Amino acid sequence: MTDRVVDGADAPEWLRPLVRRSVDIDQGHFGWPRLRPPRSARPAAVLILFGEHADGPDVLLLRRADGLSSHPGQVAFPGGSIDDTDAGPVDAALREAQEEVGVLPEGIRPLATLPELHVPHSGFRVTPVLAHWREPSPVAPVDLGETRAVARVPLSWLADPANRVLVGLRDGRRGPAFLVPGMLVWGFTGALLSGVLDLGGWSESWEGAEMLELDEAWRAAEEAADVGFDR
Repeated sequence: MTDRVVDGADAPEWLRPLVRRSVDIDQGHFGWPRLRPPRSARPAAVLILFGEHADGPDVLLLRRADGLSSHPGQVAFPGGSIDDTDAGPVDAALREAQEEVGVLPEGIRPLATLPELHVPHSGFRVTPVLAHWREPSPVAPVDLGETRAVARVPLSWLADPANRVLVGLRDGRRGPAFLVPGMLVWGFTGALLSGVLDLGGWSESWEGAEMLELDEAWRAAEEAADVGFDR
């Protein structure tokens, strides 16, 4: 397990409840088993980067390129493996975000790390890093062979029950998903984002959400692109 980092002193008021509540949670909050991952699991980190736009707070997401051998076309937070040259999860998350979407690390304030989550099918143990984008910079795919699209998604859109569904997973379980214009947020990222919305106090009741198969959910996300939002 990685050491937990929490420093919300400079966080804006709307982010402080999320940072404060992150101290007392474990893997179970996100629906993950409370077990240590095997030693063979590779350390990784993702950056959950919160910014502010004219119509409210948002979070940065990317869609992976369709030609990748691992998780093609899936929506994710910027991130990747922790290299030997990284000081830890925070450094790795910032480096990967710069390499993938071009963010400038000097404009980002890391706030906290969440519990390490083991992703068995990819063999990673992932540390999510919460951060505030205090000086936003332009973002775009740095390499279209790796990243197909980048979006700043309003938290109000993600919290809206009309944009939330349950998706049938390959193991027979059901998981939370979000219909973002041109992007379906599901799987690991969907579960993590759902838990973060709960922690931040932004969730709205979505009891009775529609249950969709994965291909149906993707079609619904593509149709949402006709509605869209300006980011």
